Amino acid sequence: MPTAASASPSAWAPLAARVFRALWIAQLASNVGSWMQTVGAQWLLVGESATLVTLVQTASSLPVMLLALPSGVLADRFDRRGVLLAAQFAMLGVSTVLTVLAFTGRLTPGLLLGLTFLMGCGTALMGPAWQAIQPELVERSQLGQAAALGAVNMNLARAAGPALGGVVVAAAGVGWVFAFNAVSYLGIAAVLILWKRPEVPVDGGEKLLTALRTGRRYVRNAPGVRRVLLRTMLFIPGGAALWALLPLVASRSLHLGPGGYGLLLGAVGVGAVAGAFVLPAVQRALGANGTLAAGGVLYAGVLAVLATAPAPWLAVLVLLPAGLAWIGVLSTLNATLQTRLPGWVRARGLAVYLLFFQGGQALAAPVWGALAAGWGPAVSLLAAGGLLVAGAVSVRWWPLYDGDAIDPRPSGHWPEPPLVFEPGPADGPVRISVSYRVAPEHRAAFIGHMAHVARSRRRTGALDWGLFQDGNDPAEFVETYLVGSWAEHLAQHHRRLTVTDRVHEERARGLLMPGTAPSVTHAFDVTAGPVVGVRADAGLSGPDSA
Repeated sequence: MPTAASASPSAWAPLAARVFRALWIAQLASNVGSWMQTVGAQWLLVGESATLVTLVQTASSLPVMLLALPSGVLADRFDRRGVLLAAQFAMLGVSTVLTVLAFTGRLTPGLLLGLTFLMGCGTALMGPAWQAIQPELVERSQLGQAAALGAVNMNLARAAGPALGGVVVAAAGVGWVFAFNAVSYLGIAAVLILWKRPEVPVDGGEKLLTALRTGRRYVRNAPGVRRVLLRTMLFIPGGAALWALLPLVASRSLHLGPGGYGLLLGAVGVGAVAGAFVLPAVQRALGANGTLAAGGVLYAGVLAVLATAPAPWLAVLVLLPAGLAWIGVLSTLNATLQTRLPGWVRARGLAVYLLFFQGGQALAAPVWGALAAGWGPAVSLLAAGGLLVAGAVSVRWWPLYDGDAIDPRPSGHWPEPPLVFEPGPADGPVRISVSYRVAPEHRAAFIGHMAHVARSRRRTGALDWGLFQDGNDPAEFVETYLVGSWAEHLAQHHRRLTVTDRVHEERARGLLMPGTAPSVTHAFDVTAGPVVGVRADAGLSGPDSA
């Protein structure tokens, strides 16, 4: 466990944790290399067409749409450090090939986009595992600060990397920025190899498709997670216009070279780093939803001014608040999601977020490029600004839910089910039935609380769920739900239920008739094969309190 003091009010408190600090520094070097490579790649294509320039962003982001969910499954099923190391060495290999082709003059636009796509595959493999290890590096109370420091890291790199990349491209050629990026992967790999990570239990028995369905079912039945994803999709497509079109604005509207383009990107990074100092005060004053709305409006204003900026100095000045808006929105969304996801499905939940985040950029970038090709960059930027304003206004109707009552820590409050059969892990499906006795005056309140219980059951493994009232005894209610296998149900018992799930169950059971307790049965689908064997220590009384 991390040793940083969880009560520290400092925004930099997570850096007191040794492994977090080492990874943060190594990630900064790697991010600088990635931005240097982006500058080199986009500058190689800036003389071709607007569409090709924007396809650099698409090639790096599209793999997340294809691989984010499988990568999340890998990060939940296997050692996350091993997954991260595999991604680092894969990207090192691809970047080395890119460097060799650039130095030998064989790097065509098609090869550049193809290799950028492969490097994006490495990023997709790395993303969910990287996000999911954060609670292992810092205290839970510091996850929001850690998310903000991650954004600061990216924006420090955005401040230094593009400017450095532009200088290197102008002075020595594109090959050297690719070479620096290749070397930068070694730092993260070294820290991961030296990290003595404690043993963390994983659901290694799940098959790939089953694990994918489990993650999708969790997200579908987690309203707080779904709302974060909705807010992401209301910001990212419009926000992507800046990154997709800034090379065209620099070269065609402002008549800048690679150094000037790097300066523009650096201004965004400087604004984001400066914004990290004021962001806590902004969030205290406006709250999470106010920060999202203000960030969207501010970012839209930047795009509007940039669309008509007559001089480079004005563009540099107006890009400073763009960095503040970007870090404010993304840090809020990331921290909100981190504090809502339990450990057993964290990587898959974050993978869905990355899918929306990177996928939104990948799909939006060519749209803005095509619009710029037909109507000019100014029209594209103004259209994106209008989209961002509409998203900011929508906070009134679709705000983030209050997460203070959400506690994703594992509860483990269900006892071991005492069966006379000895089912195997693959036996099932299993039908669980829970009987409750509820007084008539508590009927409506009980049904209301059971709606929350229903989402809990589905999040943790239920394929269906129902609540029924006995026609002969109105006080008798029967909850029933189906789980795919006995292993899935045991996972509910031992790993998947959270403190919040327990609270919802306790609220419903607090309305039962005095002196009564739920009665639970487990029924197995015998058409799928009989469950054989009898446990010597099993009795026929005392079903578990599910």
